[in-house]
Amino acid sequence: MVGYQTIKDYVKEKHGINVKSGWIAHAKEVYGIPVKKAGNRKNERRWPCPEKNLHLIKEAFQHFDMI
Repeated sequence: MVGYQTIKDYVKEKHGINVKSGWIAHAKEVYGIPVKKAGNRKNERRWPCPEKNLHLIKEAFQHFDMI
């Protein structure tokens, strides 16, 4: 499994945009990739991934054969 930092580095190198770990976790939920629940998290995400960046993270998932 590819780590969050690897995905962040890929998106930064390819598109020049910094993505947050929470955005990656939200994108995983959107695209049906299993996510471990953080012990300190409530039911809803505080900062979900903005729609304009969701496709960038999806591209990274596809690049790393996660979806």
